[in-house]
Amino acid sequence: MASEAEAMTDTAFLTQLADIVGTAHVLTKAAAQDAYVVDWMKKYRGRALAVVRPADTAQVSAVLRCCNDARVSVIPQGGNTGMAGGATPDDSGRQVILSLGRLNRIREVDPVGNTITVDAGCILANIQAAAREAGRFFPLSLGAEGSCTIGGNLATNAGGIAVLRYGNTREQALGLEVVLADGRIWDGLQGLRKDNTGYDLRDLFIGSEGTLGVITAAVLKLQAAPAVRVTAMIALPDQDAALKLFVGLGARAGDRLTAFEFMTRSCLDLVLQHVAGTASPFAVVPPAVVLTELSDTDAAADLAGLLETILGDAITAGEAEDAVIAQSGEQAKALWRLREGISEAQVRAGKTIKHDIALPIGRLAAFMRDCETAVEAAFPGLRFLVFGHLGDGNLHYNLQRAPQMTDDEFYALTGPLNAVVHDLVHRYRGSISAEHGVGQLRRDELPRYKPPVAMQIMHDLKRLFDSRNILNPGKLLQS
Repeated sequence: MASEAEAMTDTAFLTQLADIVGTAHVLTKAAAQDAYVVDWMKKYRGRALAVVRPADTAQVSAVLRCCNDARVSVIPQGGNTGMAGGATPDDSGRQVILSLGRLNRIREVDPVGNTITVDAGCILANIQAAAREAGRFFPLSLGAEGSCTIGGNLATNAGGIAVLRYGNTREQALGLEVVLADGRIWDGLQGLRKDNTGYDLRDLFIGSEGTLGVITAAVLKLQAAPAVRVTAMIALPDQDAALKLFVGLGARAGDRLTAFEFMTRSCLDLVLQHVAGTASPFAVVPPAVVLTELSDTDAAADLAGLLETILGDAITAGEAEDAVIAQSGEQAKALWRLREGISEAQVRAGKTIKHDIALPIGRLAAFMRDCETAVEAAFPGLRFLVFGHLGDGNLHYNLQRAPQMTDDEFYALTGPLNAVVHDLVHRYRGSISAEHGVGQLRRDELPRYKPPVAMQIMHDLKRLFDSRNILNPGKLLQS
């Protein structure tokens, strides 16, 4: 509980914030803050001195200047859909949550330059819709796209299902507007494909998880809208066959290969058991499954014929067991539901220990074999739920408790199990965070796997941009 002196100081400070954004947008009551102080996964919960909701970049600047002067920590927050606790306050009750949800304007759509300029609080699905209205396509696609915001996507360099063809969020951004810890505004909203005038400041802020500055707007790339898509699910004997199929598809389909998603039999079984309205396209659930999609801007492109030929050749060669090509949009949605339902099925099935990892694509199959052997030797009986974006090297390597274990016994294995998986990831020259970010979840593990020189550079940058350590302290880097 705050002392009388602290309460008096808090009152003056909160009055300053209210003068900037309006009293209605400084939330101090616990009930009003509840949705802001807990993360999406319900893993982290904190307390906040206030939730502040600015309306524009100028107000963000004034709020940060005020907090920096008062040495009050600021937790930037977008849609609060992160998976690593990167937007949750600590339990001190002394931090301010800076919610950017009111910064939600589509500032400009440029169909000639193929760009869209948006506020950081714009919901991803709304950006996609604005692109469609302009006859264009914004390819970033995530499970949380109906509630996540582009500022958070940029701050975590989010991935999703279209990275194989279009790249992570970093590849979608041409320019940023950023407010620094002391309130200064960097206007880098240039929609340039070429700008060879020194350090790329944009890339410092993308993926920095709000620790170097607060992204308030972005210029994003737009793409030509796909005119035709074809989706297929392929039954495979093992993960080695999945990599062979990926190579074959890439060689013959080129950049029309938009998605290549992998899941093991246990994942598909879990979805069929726990997600209503799902059905296997195969008479017998195979050991491994790939969901793939081709797309083209040419409406006359015979993608179905191309895919049928490629998959027919794979089956003839014994590299695939069976395949189903969607004959309608509804059938394609049903196949995607099997992939997208994995997260929902895991929640319903019970506790899991999750790993969001990236590996060199050519070594994925060997890693999966070696990791299963290592985990089974150390912790027998766990259920392996392995799936992910195999086409870009990102696996969600999750484990479910053994039937004889209690939840508490299982969660006690989190640290040792993380070490087994992540040590092997490191040995394979991979990453312990592929698309979810570091946040609080992987912060203390990061120095174990990141080279000391890299960690030193990151700390140096943090001190340079945020000398008073007010921006999202305790996230990404150990304070």
